[in-house]
Order: sequence, then C-alpha cells, then structure tokens
Amino acid sequence: MTDNLRGALFMILAMVGFGVEDAFFKAATAQGTSAGMATVQFGLTAMVLYALYARQQGVPVWTSEYLKKRLLIRTAFEIVGRLFFALSLAYTPLSTTSAILQAAPLVVMLGAGLILGEKIGPRRWAAMAVGFAGVLLIIRPTPDAFQPNAILAILGMIGFAGRDLATRTAPMHVHAAQLGVLGFAVVTCAGMVILGFEPGAPSLPSATSAALLCGTALSGVLGYTAMTWAMRTGEVSVVAPFRYARLLVALVLAYTLFNERPDVLTLAGAALIVGSGTYSLIRDGRRR
Repeated sequence: MTDNLRGALFMILAMVGFGVEDAFFKAATAQGTSAGMATVQFGLTAMVLYALYARQQGVPVWTSEYLKKRLLIRTAFEIVGRLFFALSLAYTPLSTTSAILQAAPLVVMLGAGLILGEKIGPRRWAAMAVGFAGVLLIIRPTPDAFQPNAILAILGMIGFAGRDLATRTAPMHVHAAQLGVLGFAVVTCAGMVILGFEPGAPSLPSATSAALLCGTALSGVLGYTAMTWAMRTGEVSVVAPFRYARLLVALVLAYTLFNERPDVLTLAGAALIVGSGTYSLIRDGRRR
C-alpha cells in the first residue's frame, strides 16, 4: 500500500468521524445547550480522552514543543477554525456549513503549492477555481440571497485549512496524542470565548445534551487522530481532496436527522466542489 493510498484511507476515516461529530454537536445545541457551553464540554471531554491515550502510549501530556513557533501557528489556526465552526454549526444549517467546509481541500492545495513547494499543474489550478465557484454558488454573495451566517463557516474553513497545513510541518517527534491534547485544549478555550459573548449566565447542559456531547467527543477524537495521521502520510495535495467524504456524510445526516432539504444551487455548488477535488485526484493518478 502506497503512502498516498494509506493517507487517503486515513482521511476518509477522519471525515466520517467529523461528520458524525458535527451531527452530535448540532443535536446538542438543538436541545437548548448554548454553543459556548457545548463547545466547552466537547473540548474538555475530548482533551481528557486524549490525555488518557497519551498516558497509555507512554508519552507526556505536556511538552515544551507546544510553545514553539510551528505549533503556536497551528494553535492559532485551530482557534479560528474551532471558534467559528462551532458558531456555524449552532446557527447555520448543517448541510450549508458542511458544504462550505469542502472548500478547505482547495485552500490546503493552494497552501501546499505556495508554502510547502509541492508541484501543482495548471489543470489542477483550474480545478481549484471551479471549486471556488461552487463555494460562491452556496453562499450566493448577492444582497438578496446572501446569508450572513455563512461567513462563520467560511472563517472556520480557513482556520481548519491552515491547521491542516501546519500539521504537516509539525515536528514528527510530537505524538498524535499530544497534538490531540493541544487541539482540544484549544477547543475548550474557543468555547470559553463564545461563552463570554453569550447573553445571560451560563447553564449546564441537560442529561440528553451531555450524552450527545460525549458522542461528539468520541467521534471527534476518532476523526482528529485519523486526520493527523492522514496529513502526515503521503502528499498533501493528493490526500486533501478526500476531505470531500465529509460532505456525503453530512448531507445524509442532515436529511435523515434534521429534515434539511438543500436547494438546487446548494447541491450544484457542492457537486462543483467535490468534482474539482475528484479531478485533482484523478490527475495525480494519471501523472503517476
């Protein structure tokens, strides 16, 4: 099995985990739990799970690498991604949020070419432009059709794309469990920031919401671990397009659990985004 194939399989597993995580989180906020409190419980629970995993692997929970430049950059992008994506999940339809997030592989591919120095041909740059057109179809930046809440998903997508690129440059001796502890500590901090801007006194989640948020944490740990392995395996520009699997999971869950019915333009935009990423993958296979 090649590194690219192994990385692609890890990425698909990560996207299934993240898709289920998104559904659990949205269901918890639909029960009345605020976005801030839900994010805090999610982050704390997942951080504890990763700390236990780190101890089981025999690696320290804390490392001085957290304070070095590469991981500080990764942490900054993670804060942006988690903060705005949590708000988007709470206030924007799951199908719309997930569709906009599918532009992340295009941004990652752009970064792989400009920052990491990976060679990307003109046809894949054209595919990137088609994917961007798909994003525009979804957010519809016109005075009549534009949804202001879509900005939350766009900012979250940019944060996650930057995090993925920074994961590639993170020191290899930093264990995946340590990256998980750091990542979900950031999630907890993002939740506290959201709490600070929410009206009224914070209230604890109900029993149902707490159970849903435990499911969020478990699936989030699965997705985060697989994503870290994926971004450390194979070429970024080849592995990244497999993030589109998340859109398929999200559309199915949005339809079955939340009774969401994406309109024609949203589906068309999603098709352009997924098609552009698939084309990039096919081009890589032919080149090889």
